Amino acid sequence: MKSLHLAVAEDAPKLLELVAAMHLDQGYGTDAAHQERSILPLLEGSPHGAVWLIGPRRSPVGYVVVSFGWSIEYGGMDAIVDELYIRPAVRGRGMAGEAINALAQALKQSTIKALHLEVDRSNETAMRLYERCGFVARDSYMFMSRVL
Repeated sequence: MKSLHLAVAEDAPKLLELVAAMHLDQGYGTDAAHQERSILPLLEGSPHGAVWLIGPRRSPVGYVVVSFGWSIEYGGMDAIVDELYIRPAVRGRGMAGEAINALAQALKQSTIKALHLEVDRSNETAMRLYERCGFVARDSYMFMSRVL
C-alpha cells in the first residue's frame, strides 16, 4: 500500500490532530498533553511501538498504532493494534482494510509472529472488517485490563 507511511517526529502535528479526533469520537476523555506524551515516544524511535499514517503523508486520513510484546504461545514477538482511525468523511472506501493488510505483511517480514486487536463486540462493522482482514475471534478468551 503506497499510502501507509511510518510516522516520524515531523508528522506529530498532523498525527496529533487525528489522535484528538479519534479520542473525542471514542469518548476517551484524554487531553492534548496526554495524547502528546503517548504518541511522541513512538515517533522518536521507542522499541515498544510504532505509528503509521494512512493516506498521503502531507494530508493523512488516518493512522494505526501498534504496540510490540513477546508471546510464548506464538513463539516470539507479537503486536497489538492499539488504535486504528480513519476520518469519518472517507470511511467505507477500503482504506482501513488495505492499511491493516499492508501492515500485517510488513510485520510478518520483520519476525512478528501474531497481530492482535481489540474490538467492541457491538461494533459489527468493525468486526466484519477485521474478519475480512484475517482476524479470528478467540471466543474462549477475553481481553482484560487493569489500569495502574
